[in-house]
Amino acid sequence: MMFGAWGQTDGRAAIPILHAALDAGINVVDTADVYSWGGSEEIIGKALAGRRDDVVLATKFHYPMDPGLGPGDEAPNRSGNSRRWIMRAIDNSLRRLGTDYIDLYQVHRPDPSTDVEETLSALSDLVRAGKVRAIGTSTFPAEQIVEAQWAAERRGLVRPRSEQPPYSILNRAAEAAVLPTCQKYELGVMTWSPLSEGWLAGKYQGRIDMSGGRQRAHRDSFDLALPGNTAKREAVGRLTKLAAEAGCSLVHLALAFAAAHPAVTSVIIGPRTMEQLDDLLAAAAVRLGDDVLDRVDEIVPPGTTLNNTDMHHTPPALADPRARRR
Repeated sequence: MMFGAWGQTDGRAAIPILHAALDAGINVVDTADVYSWGGSEEIIGKALAGRRDDVVLATKFHYPMDPGLGPGDEAPNRSGNSRRWIMRAIDNSLRRLGTDYIDLYQVHRPDPSTDVEETLSALSDLVRAGKVRAIGTSTFPAEQIVEAQWAAERRGLVRPRSEQPPYSILNRAAEAAVLPTCQKYELGVMTWSPLSEGWLAGKYQGRIDMSGGRQRAHRDSFDLALPGNTAKREAVGRLTKLAAEAGCSLVHLALAFAAAHPAVTSVIIGPRTMEQLDDLLAAAAVRLGDDVLDRVDEIVPPGTTLNNTDMHHTPPALADPRARRR
């Protein structure tokens, strides 16, 4: 997501970062069509020229590809999980990525207006056509992960083989149901936002500038007038001391924590600079003992999310008052 306008890393800087990651042994590249409205896929396509077979290439569909539209805006023919949109989105992603197949094609978010069988039927056709090798989901609640597995079995469709949930020390909601469900169905798990949008990089212990960038766009995740964010700041202070006692940085503590859960296959990193990549790669060697993990549990109890906004998905039954009123 950091490659392109959203992350302010253009192709001239992003391509060497990606090449360095591949040279270091990273073999999964995860993006989405909506990141920088196609810009991320275009940069990755150029970077992987001649190295496509070295990686598991993953991308996603769901959101409208129009900068003027945001989540929840009405665009039924230009977004969502319908067959119509999937068939259009896959060809555009293949073109931007400069490849004829996607290793892992992921549903970026649930779509309450589309039956899961329609989505799985379209994705199954893409697998049979050779455009997609495997399918997965991102930020799905446990009950919809189960529904997709059952629908695939009942209808003889290709089943999702992975889930991509948000998961960090500050947002541990996935531990309650999503991660155990993934274990039950033997799904690969790639967690995103392990640094909790920079909180676990120690970026927001001083004054937080809310006038622009991600802080302005996601105000509810940063505004210290909200109790959840003051709780995050207090927890980060305690975690910083714990990391020092454990002999590692806060960033390495956060990444090692996410990787330590037995359900987690891989932890997604998103460097904007070569220096950030070098630091993130070093975290792969960090292992946390039970004593440190127990201390983390004391600071943020298992299954706890300090700010529900950080879950990045509100069930329609809670978001739309019509679902609760006659």
